[in-house]
Amino acid sequence: MVQQRTIIVALAIVILLIGVSVLVLSTRKGPSTMTTTPSITQTTKPTTPTTTTPTQISPTTTTTTQTQTKTETKTTTPSPTPTPTQTKTPACAKPVKLIVLTRHPGDILDKAKEAFLKSDVAKKYCIEDIVYVALPPGFWVQRIKSSSVDVGWGGGPTLFDNLYYAGVLRPLQTQYALEAAKQVPDVFAGMPLKRIGQNGEIYWVSAAIASFGFTINKDVAEQLGFDISKLKTWRDLASDDLGLILVNYGVPPLRIANPLMSTSNTRMYEIILQAYGWEEGWRILTLMAANAQVLEGSADVRDAVINGEALVGITIDFYGYTAERLNPACMYVLPEGESIVNGDPIAITASTKNLEAAEAFLAWVLTEGQAVWLHPDINRLPANPRIFDMPVKRLAEIAGVDVDTMKAQVELLKKKYEQIKTAKTIHFNDTLALLTETVMQYYFVATLVELHDLLQEAWTKLLTAYYIDKTIDKTTFEQLKSKLTEVVTYKDPVTGQEVKFTLKDALRVNKVIKEALSKGDTTLIDKYKNAWRAAARAKYEEVLKALGG
Repeated sequence: MVQQRTIIVALAIVILLIGVSVLVLSTRKGPSTMTTTPSITQTTKPTTPTTTTPTQISPTTTTTTQTQTKTETKTTTPSPTPTPTQTKTPACAKPVKLIVLTRHPGDILDKAKEAFLKSDVAKKYCIEDIVYVALPPGFWVQRIKSSSVDVGWGGGPTLFDNLYYAGVLRPLQTQYALEAAKQVPDVFAGMPLKRIGQNGEIYWVSAAIASFGFTINKDVAEQLGFDISKLKTWRDLASDDLGLILVNYGVPPLRIANPLMSTSNTRMYEIILQAYGWEEGWRILTLMAANAQVLEGSADVRDAVINGEALVGITIDFYGYTAERLNPACMYVLPEGESIVNGDPIAITASTKNLEAAEAFLAWVLTEGQAVWLHPDINRLPANPRIFDMPVKRLAEIAGVDVDTMKAQVELLKKKYEQIKTAKTIHFNDTLALLTETVMQYYFVATLVELHDLLQEAWTKLLTAYYIDKTIDKTTFEQLKSKLTEVVTYKDPVTGQEVKFTLKDALRVNKVIKEALSKGDTTLIDKYKNAWRAAARAKYEEVLKALGG
């Protein structure tokens, strides 16, 4: 009996406890339809990656606190005041490899590539590599037309104007590239730094600027007993004094380059032809070639002067600055009132398949990438003067040099930039240079390079006869010198007529040759070269015959 009562009491207690527990739990939870109003300023930060589009929480939600985070991540309402969010950068769907057609030397290209591929710009536009293609200027148009090329970089304004008129450049389009181009002056020292089309679009913009002159090795001059104050103008490089060094030592004191292999030397020959006039300019170029060894490239000319193999060599300014740094005996000379300041362009080609990436590279070259020019091994003048105001530490990081070195480079090149900016220059007709460039290059090669030995023999014998042996008088010397250096009169291979190679004739022949080349006909160039070479050979041999040779 007692046992039954105990069981009944225990069951009653259990039932009572269950009832109390249910009552307590229902009181804590509250009604399931209770509305909560979370504060807008107390958003829950997503724990999973989201897009960079800012989101904003709705002012009220009808959900429990437990599901609030899920609702927020689905919201896509743009915020009027976006704030930075930490997000993962999506992987590149397709890595980009840029093809860059260039005339720049390897030191510039290597340093630019290394710096660019480390940049945020390269990462943003998925650019994983830059492939440089180095071709002589005459092959650029066909290369761009025949296969994809993204960027043209380096080679001078005449080359890029040729590309522009051939229709193989496309105007800048992206805001990023256009903003970068705005930082480069339209004109510098009287010369345009951009090619702007009739519709106002920019087809090329200068990435660097340069002047043109010659570099002297003062140690070599001292060894030869030569007064370097005699070397101030282009005409001085064609002087009898330099010719007598060749006579006395058997070594040409001057170095120049083949115009078909050097755009900078081509530009200098064009400068001389405009500074002195067409026919007098060719007299000077003829005697410069006679006083010189003609090398294949402009870098070879620079190195010959640095290494003491030559007294003087014609150089673009940054080769002169590099020579001064590597050999303190070297000195760059800008012929006062006989030279120009040039821009060295960069452009997007019509065959690019990576427009945004290509223009991003161009924009980098015109902005941060200007630091590469300041590297002591390069020493180029930047086209964008804002680079001089960038923090030196940042410039040093981009160029890969120490801060002290970069500080010295900024001071040096900023000073040279200001000097060049106010330099006395000639009025250079870029259109005229463009209309005669092809014929000028091939005439130079046919008469001064391919017949160089015969030209130099005639010149040295003429100098020897007058200055050493004294077998001819001054009048005869000047007459034979005039014969040696005059432009040729040749039989035109097309018309069959005897014509003199005047500026007018050069304009005519240049047009004929360009038309033939546009049709894939290269034989006409050879015909004209043969005609010019035959006429030049005849006048050189005439001088030798007059001297008893």
